[in-house]
Parts: sequence; C-alpha cells; structure tokens
Amino acid sequence: MSPAFVRLPPARQAGESHSFHAILFALMMTSSDSSGEDAVDGLQRFEGATTARPTKRALRADDGRLLRGRRSRARIRDAARELFRERGFDGATLRAIGERAGMGASSIYRHVRSKEELLIEELASLQEEAWRRFRLTDDRELCARERVGRFLDAQHELLTADRDFTVIALRATTKPEARVARQVLALNDRTIGLLMEVLQMGRMRRDLARGVDVLEAARVLFNITQGARIPWANGLVDDESCRRAIQSGVDLLFRGLEDSSERSRDGESG
Repeated sequence: MSPAFVRLPPARQAGESHSFHAILFALMMTSSDSSGEDAVDGLQRFEGATTARPTKRALRADDGRLLRGRRSRARIRDAARELFRERGFDGATLRAIGERAGMGASSIYRHVRSKEELLIEELASLQEEAWRRFRLTDDRELCARERVGRFLDAQHELLTADRDFTVIALRATTKPEARVARQVLALNDRTIGLLMEVLQMGRMRRDLARGVDVLEAARVLFNITQGARIPWANGLVDDESCRRAIQSGVDLLFRGLEDSSERSRDGESG
C-alpha cells in the first residue's frame, strides 16, 4: 500500500524550509490508512519539540503565589503568638506552630526556619512601630532629653499594650545560652543606634557637652529601660510604675549630661 500523500504546511518564515528529518518524521507518523492531516500534525509536533521553551515568567509584585506566601506567613505568626502565650517560648515547638497554622511539618519550613526567627520578627516589628510613631510627632527643635522621653513613651505604650508577648520575649532573651539571645542583642544594637542619633543632634545643639560619648550614653539609656522592665515583667510593678521608673532613670542621666554641658560652657566663657 502506498503512503498517503502529504501536503506539508508552509514554512514559518520566508525562505525557511523544512528539514529532511522533519519530513521523515512526518512520513513515519503517517500510516497507509491515515490522512495527510496526520503527517502535518506530526511535523508540527516535531518542530514544537525542537523549539526552545520560553523562559519562566518572573514573579510580579501582585503574583498569586506571592500573595499566598504572605498569607501563610501571617497565619504562622498568629499561631506562634497564640502558642507562645499558652505554652511559653520554650514549650512552643515549630511543629506545633505549623499545626496551629494548618500546615504540615514540612510546609512550615518553607516559610520559617525556627521559632526564634518568629520571635525576633515580632520584636523587630514592635521596634519599627515605636520608632515610626515617634517620627510622626517628632520635633527636632526640642531638646535631646524631651525627644528621648517621647520615644521611650511610644515604646512603652506599645510594649504594655501586648503585655503577655512582651513578658515572654523579655524572659526568652535573658538566657545567654539561647540562640535567640544573640539575635536580640543585634536587634538591641539598632535601638541603641537610634537613641544615639537623637543624642548626637543634642550634642551638636549643645544640649550635651561636646565630650559626651553619645554611643555610651545611648547604651546606658537602653539599659535603664531594660532594668526597669524586669520587675514589671515579673508582676512586681504596674505599667505606670514601670514608666515612671524609666523616666526617673532617664532624668537622672540627663541631669549629669546637662551639668557637664553647663560646666563646659562656663569653662569656655571663663
């Protein structure tokens, strides 16, 4: 039986011819009792198989997968906060957090690597929000003492609004052998850097003496706040008493810094 007559499709571009192997493949795909349309289909499949596949489309900002990933991350954070409150930081495992978020043990690792990462993320969010609130109402014409006080008030308001989580975070970060403690130290350094920025401007405005070590002063300010929160975290003082303790420590420090500034000015005029 003679093979069916094959009418090849036109070349895709002017001057382009079908290769010998393409024609042979089309003929092989055509049986004696089939139509020429089968050969055309075979040729098109051959050419399609030998054509390079297009590159994978890059993710856009509004891509559905990105949106689903953000939603999954939000569920994980909510589940972590719930379990931290119920079981404490040590008692909450990443597997349990995944189950609470409706994810399998393997799925959660695509989003987070450890529960420490979740705790640090929450603390970082609190820090950023405190600084954002401070910036909204900040007046750079005020003295350094007033500006620092405003920032610490904004920070205190946020921390006391979610007392349970703040207490858990403070207790988890006081264990020097814990992995989270080292990460929190790095996070604390940023807060110290932000305080140092305010103090540096105060020194330039001569609110503080020229010789004041603004980095060391910022560290002392930070440690004052941390020390005042320890009895608060253990339920020994209420929110307002904690705030007053922080303010008293800050006032005491600035009294010394401002006295140094006055002595410096007196020395220059004398």
